[in-house]
Amino acid sequence: MLTESYGYVDFSQFLSRFFPFKVQKIAINAGFTCPNRDGTKGYGGCTYCNNQTFNPGYCTPVKSVRQQLDEGRGFFSRKYPSMKYLAYFQAYTNTYGQVSSLMQMYRDALAVEGVVGIIIGTRPDCMPQPLLDELELLARETFVLVEYGVETSHDATLQLINRGHTWADTVDAVRRTASAGIMCGAHIIIGLPGETESQIMATADAMASLPLSTLKIHQLQLIKGTRMAQQVAEGTLAVPSFTPQSYVALCGEFIKHLPLSIAIERFVSQSPDSLLVSPRWGLKNYQFANLLNNYLRDNCIRQGSLVR
Repeated sequence: MLTESYGYVDFSQFLSRFFPFKVQKIAINAGFTCPNRDGTKGYGGCTYCNNQTFNPGYCTPVKSVRQQLDEGRGFFSRKYPSMKYLAYFQAYTNTYGQVSSLMQMYRDALAVEGVVGIIIGTRPDCMPQPLLDELELLARETFVLVEYGVETSHDATLQLINRGHTWADTVDAVRRTASAGIMCGAHIIIGLPGETESQIMATADAMASLPLSTLKIHQLQLIKGTRMAQQVAEGTLAVPSFTPQSYVALCGEFIKHLPLSIAIERFVSQSPDSLLVSPRWGLKNYQFANLLNNYLRDNCIRQGSLVR
């Protein structure tokens, strides 16, 4: 079912299928690294990545998982005393470790008062079958969503941005996860260097072909201290220069390709002003949402209208 005021299935609708109460994600930094940072596949990480851009203040690996969850609960419960929570293992690759240790960490999070499920952020090349087998059992007990960083369906772009995995890795991981009865989310970036609008829409069609439950979309952001920001400053790499209006129009085209079975969690990301190089749109999240929703309504755009 589409949200009444605009033409796509949003994340709150998705969550309402599972919970008769309000739930809030609490981000956790459990101190993981990535295989393209520690030398297993490469060094330096993705060229655009700076994890400081999405870690809240309470979210730091020097604190235990329980402490981070308790501080997150304290932050939200002042305004919403009856709120329940999803433990969101967000920073870096949260399936990159020993299976027994990982499962203990997930169960520790679920044991915290008010936590009613977990979301695990990871990479498509970091889902070993023994861990997936354990998660299959856990998903029979509680809400489990595995969120894969996909970014694009184009292997040339993945190589350019040093992702260290392929589109085939994504297809394999998502299909195995869904086959195990575990919900899958994906994350993609619009505006990666070298990609045309037709290639962006090809990624939309590729997403539509997978058994996904949720999708995060956001604009490419250049962040201080990243290799991509340095490449752009040196003139060795070019990235698109979207205005809010041109980006909204791309999002509108993108969602036409997505089936209604995929809930869209977000369209935009806001990095800290102190770290952001571009785009500097100067819009609050609600302002962007209003711009997007008005555009979709005014142009009669509906999710799934181009799904074949």
